[in-house]
Amino acid sequence: MNRLRAWRRGSAGISLAASLLLLAACGGGGGDSGVSGSGASASASASPVTQSAQVLKVESREQPASAVQDVARTKLRPLSAADAVAPARIALGPLVQPKNAEREADGSFAPLQIGAARPVAATRTAAGLQRQLQWRPSASGGLVAAVSVDAEGAHGLRLGLLVTQLPGSATLRVYSQFKPDAVYEVSGQEVLQLIDRNLQAGDSSDAARTWWTPDTGGSEATLEIELPRGTPASALQVAIPQVSHVFVDLSLPVEGALAAKAVGDSSTCQLDAVCEPETASVRNAVARMVYLKDGGAYLCTGTLLNDSGSTGTPYFITANHCISTQTVASTLQTDWFFRAPSCNSRTLSSSTVKRTGGATLLYATGDTDTSFMRLNDTPPAGATFSGWDASARVLNSTAMGVHHPRGDLLKASFGPLVATANCTSTGGTSMACSQASGTSGSYYAVEWSRGLTEGGSSGSGMFQSGYLVGTLYGGSAASSTSCSATSLSIFGRFDRPYQAALRQWLSPAAVATSDRTAVYRFFNTATGAHFFTANAGERDYVIQTYPTFKYEGTAFYAYGNATTGQNPVFRFFNRSTGAHFYTIDQGERDFVNANYPVFQYEGPIWYAQTTSGNGSIPIYRFFNRRTGAHFYTVSAAERDFVIATYTDFQFEGTAYNVWSSVR
Repeated sequence: MNRLRAWRRGSAGISLAASLLLLAACGGGGGDSGVSGSGASASASASPVTQSAQVLKVESREQPASAVQDVARTKLRPLSAADAVAPARIALGPLVQPKNAEREADGSFAPLQIGAARPVAATRTAAGLQRQLQWRPSASGGLVAAVSVDAEGAHGLRLGLLVTQLPGSATLRVYSQFKPDAVYEVSGQEVLQLIDRNLQAGDSSDAARTWWTPDTGGSEATLEIELPRGTPASALQVAIPQVSHVFVDLSLPVEGALAAKAVGDSSTCQLDAVCEPETASVRNAVARMVYLKDGGAYLCTGTLLNDSGSTGTPYFITANHCISTQTVASTLQTDWFFRAPSCNSRTLSSSTVKRTGGATLLYATGDTDTSFMRLNDTPPAGATFSGWDASARVLNSTAMGVHHPRGDLLKASFGPLVATANCTSTGGTSMACSQASGTSGSYYAVEWSRGLTEGGSSGSGMFQSGYLVGTLYGGSAASSTSCSATSLSIFGRFDRPYQAALRQWLSPAAVATSDRTAVYRFFNTATGAHFFTANAGERDYVIQTYPTFKYEGTAFYAYGNATTGQNPVFRFFNRSTGAHFYTIDQGERDFVNANYPVFQYEGPIWYAQTTSGNGSIPIYRFFNRRTGAHFYTVSAAERDFVIATYTDFQFEGTAYNVWSSVR
C-alpha cells in the first residue's frame, strides 16, 4: 500500500514533502491523468470563452416547488393473476470476494468499490436470452416476457442489458419478485437515447451499448420487456452478459426506526452535517453518487451548481477519478437529502429522494481531477444549486467539506487551507504531490481540525463562506484510523477548470432569453400512433386521462417561444383517426389546411431549425401507408429498426432539426 510519506512543520508552517504520496479518497479507483469527456469541449486546453464581463462569483438558488418535475418512474402496479408475468429464473451462487473488499485492511483510504461485475452465462448472448424468455400476449396487444436473476448474498443488483436492436416503443420494467407491485418503468426510446449519448462521445464498446437497470435493493431483480403490437419477438436483439452485484449493505433505517446502521458506518471522527449550522446553505446541494464502471459499483459525492443566469440547468461537479467518461456518467444514480432528520439521530430522513437517469458528461480532466456534468433528471424540489467562487483562495483561510464518507449520511469537516500543491496520478489509487510556491498550485491542501474525509467522499465540494471553491481529490492514509492524528485532504481548485472550460456553461457570454423546452412522447397502444407535446400540463393530463397512451419520456428539446433562426412547428389533429401530424413547412401546413378538412389545425407548438447547425440533431419522419399516420424519431438506431422491421412505414428523411439537451 502506498502511504503518506510526510507532512512537516517548519518556520513557514505546514509544507509538502518533495515527493508526497497521497491515497485517492475515491469511490472508483484511479482516473485518467489526461483529459477526456464529450466532444471538443472536454479539452483542458480549450480556448476561454469570449465574454464581455468576467463572472467570478455566483450565488446559490433553491429548486422551487413550481419547477416542472419528471414523471415518476416507479409506480405501484396492483397485480392480478392475469397480470403477473412468469419470469425465467436464473440463480447465481455467492460472490467469490471478501466481504470487506471495499476497504483496505487498516481502514485507510482505498477505492470504495461496493459491488462487482458477475457474468451470466445463460443470457450472455441475444440468442441465449431469447431462449429464456417465454413470450405471451400483453394486455395492449403486443408481447411480454420477463427474466429474473437472483445473486446469493447481494445487497443490491443491477442488470446490464446489452442492446443490439430494440424498438423505441418497447416498455422495460424492473422490479423485485419480493415486491412485484413496485415497478420502475422506462421506454425503449429512452434507453436508445442513453446509448446514443455514449456512442456520440466516441465509445463504440459493448459497455457503451449497455443500459444498466436501477438497483432493486436486494439479491433479486426482474426485467420485464413488453413489445408493441405488430413487433415480432425475433426483432428484439438484447442480452444480459453481466450483472453488478452490490456486496455492501448501504441501507439505513428511515426516520422513526429504532435501530441504527452499524455495518459500513464512517469513522467516529466524522461530524453529522445536520449538527453544523455552517452547512445549512449547502447541504441540499450535495448528493451521494452510486455509479458503475466495467460492471463494478462505486461511491462518490457530487455537488449541484448554479449558473450566472439561475436557469435551473442541473450542472453537477465531482471528481474525474470518479467519472471520466460518458459511458460511466450514464450509469449514475444520485441520492438527495441523504442525511439524518435531526442532529446525531443516525437514521435516514424520510425526505431522501433517488434519481436514476444518469448524466451527460460535459468536461473531464485529470489536471485538477474535475468532472463536470449535466444531470439528465430534474433535481427534486428543495435541492440547492450551490453558489461558487472562481477567484484564487487565501492561505490559512477556513475551509469546509460536505460529503458522504463510505456512503454514510451527510458529514462535515472543517480546517484551514494550508498550502497549494501540484499533483499527478501515479497509477492505481495513489497520487504524487509537491508543494507549490504560494498559491500557484492547481490543488488546495486542507488540514482538518474537526472531521475528515474517507473513501466515498471523493468529488465532494470544498466550501468557503457558502461558495464551492474546490472538489476533493484525495487525502492522507492516516486520517481515517486515528481521530487524534493530523488529517489532510487535497482538493482540485475550481477556478482552474472554470477558466479553462466551465464558464461556457456556468457564465455564458449571453444568457438565452428563450430556453429550450422538453418535448414529451407518448405511444397510443390502441392505434400504434405517437403523440408529442411540449406542455408539461398536457403531458400530465394525458397520463392521468388516457390509459392507452403510454408515456415514453422526453423525445428531444426545442424552443418554446419564437427565437431568431428558428421556425415554428405546426400541429394538426386528425379527427378521424385520433393521430397527430407535425410539420415545420408552412407550405405543407397551408396545403393540409386547404385540402384535408378532417385535420384540425392546432397552431405552432414549438420552434426548431430547418437546417443543421447550432448543435442541433435531425428528427426523422416516416409515413405509415396502412394507417396514414406519421412517426418521428431523433434516434438513428430507432430509425434503422423501423426501416428493417415495419414494411408499412415509408421513410421520408429529415423533417427538421432539434436538440438532445436543454442547453
